[in-house]
Amino acid sequence: MKFDNIIIGGGVAGLTCAIRCAQAGLKTAVIAAGQSALHFSSGSIDVLSRLPNGTTTHYPFDEFDTLAHQSPQHPYSKLGADVTRQAIDWYQQTMTNIGIELQHQADNCNHLRITPMGTFKATWLSQATVHPFPMFDPAQALHRIALVTIDGFRDFQPQLAADNLRLLPHFANVDITTATIALPDAELMQRNPCEYRSIDISRVLVDENTLQRFALAMRNTIGEADLVVLPAVFGNGTGIKVIKKLEQLTGYTVCEIPTMPPSLLGIRLEDAMKSYYKSLGGLILAGDEVTHGEFENNQLQRIFTRHHGDMPLVANHYLLASGSFFSRGLHAERNHIEEAIFGLDIAPLTSTNHQHWYQPQFFSDQPHQFLGMGVETNQQLQPSLNGNVITNLYCAGAILAHYNPIFEGSGSGVAISTGFHAAQSMIALHDQHSSTAIFPSLAEGNI
Repeated sequence: MKFDNIIIGGGVAGLTCAIRCAQAGLKTAVIAAGQSALHFSSGSIDVLSRLPNGTTTHYPFDEFDTLAHQSPQHPYSKLGADVTRQAIDWYQQTMTNIGIELQHQADNCNHLRITPMGTFKATWLSQATVHPFPMFDPAQALHRIALVTIDGFRDFQPQLAADNLRLLPHFANVDITTATIALPDAELMQRNPCEYRSIDISRVLVDENTLQRFALAMRNTIGEADLVVLPAVFGNGTGIKVIKKLEQLTGYTVCEIPTMPPSLLGIRLEDAMKSYYKSLGGLILAGDEVTHGEFENNQLQRIFTRHHGDMPLVANHYLLASGSFFSRGLHAERNHIEEAIFGLDIAPLTSTNHQHWYQPQFFSDQPHQFLGMGVETNQQLQPSLNGNVITNLYCAGAILAHYNPIFEGSGSGVAISTGFHAAQSMIALHDQHSSTAIFPSLAEGNI
């Protein structure tokens, strides 16, 4: 099978590249081995909240020059602030057009999103159903907050979150309460309530009659509140409509909070991106995985997958967005790491002693070094194999070296911007090739 582009990986980076290529009319295929990391994500888009030296940053795009000085090989340093901002703006507008409204602060500052622990994390874009707490005054205009869960639901403990929230100075004068609401028709699920997962609850609340009864129970239990924080249990497809209906029924402003996987906020993004990509004519080879590829003249000529056996898939250009260790894009041995599919060149390790790759404490103020490992690329995000640049292969997202997505708070931003940049490069080369094919004499300067 022949394509203009083949994308290896169905996460944020891969789908970003695939959508942009499909928008340009390129025949594109995505090979997705399984669930992406979006099933474990907050559903917000982080750009940058901390520089590599540990300095907190509130205005991410204002810090790209400093970032480039500290980390010249960082993916953002290779792209620059203008390209990165163009990519993030394109993503925000694209998602809004397909029904997922993403918002950022008017002053281009990060905002805070609340976590299930009652703490805050800085981010750049959040879904409209996630309250954007202002960075410097998170309790602004809030006098009473209610943290609410579903009876029997174990993935959000509002009392724990409330206790932590009360410790923050900004919330000293805010009345913080908790409540537990029984799920109507829970008995029809024929399961122990303690086995509820977010996706189970969403299937119950999508029923309008059930939602009305749930709304009434909320009003009777919570009373007055400026903001009601609920776990994200309102579905990935119709979830936004369900929340808007719930706000109409109760008069509350509802804030969704991400829960333990499956994260419906993250799945909402993935499903919307996949549906839009398919509507553009894109192909997703779901549940398949690339086993190996064949290279000639410093180009990837063809790839082979588990499902297609000895029948190759061929494209003019390829993107590798297979993720890091979590998604099995990278493989670690005791004293070295490998890119799992093609054996691409890896950025030099700071130490071959694996005990230096991580901090003794999981929640450490210092970065875990293994999260900054990955494939070495040039300025165009093209990798090399045995020292030779592969000119029709690009890399994007967590497979890349020289950045730490957790420590820096940059994971989604890097994924979107590098996937977008790779797509723009593919589109430009495709257009150039098409023009040469149609007007060869013009391309040769004979007219």
